[in-house]
Amino acid sequence: MSNPTPQPRETGAESRYIWGLERPALGLSLGGAAPGDSPSGRLRWVERAESLGLHSVWLPEMHFERGVCPAPLLELACFATASRRLRLGTTSLLLPLHPPEELAAEIAALDQLSGGRLLIGLGRGFQRRMLEAFRVPPAEKRDRFDDALDRMLALWSEGHRTGGAFAPCQRPHPPLAVAAFGPKGLAQAARRGLPYLASPVETLDQIEANQQRHREGLPNPGQQPLSLVMRTVFVSESERELEAIRTRLASELPARRAGLPAAVNAAIDSPLDARSVIGTPETVIERLVRDQARLGIDLLIVRPQLAGIERAVLERSLESLAETVWPVVAEQAAKANANGPPALDGGRRSLNRLRE
Repeated sequence: MSNPTPQPRETGAESRYIWGLERPALGLSLGGAAPGDSPSGRLRWVERAESLGLHSVWLPEMHFERGVCPAPLLELACFATASRRLRLGTTSLLLPLHPPEELAAEIAALDQLSGGRLLIGLGRGFQRRMLEAFRVPPAEKRDRFDDALDRMLALWSEGHRTGGAFAPCQRPHPPLAVAAFGPKGLAQAARRGLPYLASPVETLDQIEANQQRHREGLPNPGQQPLSLVMRTVFVSESERELEAIRTRLASELPARRAGLPAAVNAAIDSPLDARSVIGTPETVIERLVRDQARLGIDLLIVRPQLAGIERAVLERSLESLAETVWPVVAEQAAKANANGPPALDGGRRSLNRLRE
């Protein structure tokens, strides 16, 4: 195994500044396995996210399933031209599958094209069929991840030093995070001092335990890692709509369980409320205020898409989350950081204004 190239050891405040997370923020996850979705449909969500003032939009790299995004950097380039302020992220760019020189060049070019708005979440991949299709022996994926990242870091450093084509807009490179499910992935992220990006499938208990494992493995005991959490969140005043969403979510993952990691299967076996937040604005505010306090969430990445649910319903949910719910959650987090009382009065005032 290669020796990982040391990463910059930012303090918590420096890391939050680099990521644009001085306050807890809201992002969108697009491009998962949502049958019937398309790049043009995802572009409409990007435009909505920009108009709502969200922090970022994110794409995973996925293969061989309907509706997924197999080339996230290419699609993010389209998003870059359709937005001016949104940050653009990959939730799991799968390093073992690609030549590192190619990825380093594409990331540098996209960071330049977007004016330094790129965020890169890295992954290894876990589906045996996908790894075999890309001729990656599963036992080698972690070593390939480290080797590829070391090579990319070296190319970016050389690009800045020489003014070459491998120089990203951001220095020394776009912010990096690591998507991880189990102890080995968490240890790999911690060794490099990189944030752990929590999966939307993990339960709250799993995320909290994984955050602790990640912190224990960090090279700098004083480092305060970012809390980057992906979550399924839906908001509605209609019990009929909420019940339809619960029904779809309950049937969504069990049909796709083959080949998933044990930790993911354990999460699927948990109650729906352990891995999602579904309810009225009041209910979701209360849940997210508690969850943010428990996990110290800096960035909550939610998905707006759900197969079988009308887009108008999903758009109303996102608007309520962005305009009514999340401002209250961020306000309460700021109060808690200043040792203020964790009241929900601000949420009730926001709801009253919405209904007037």
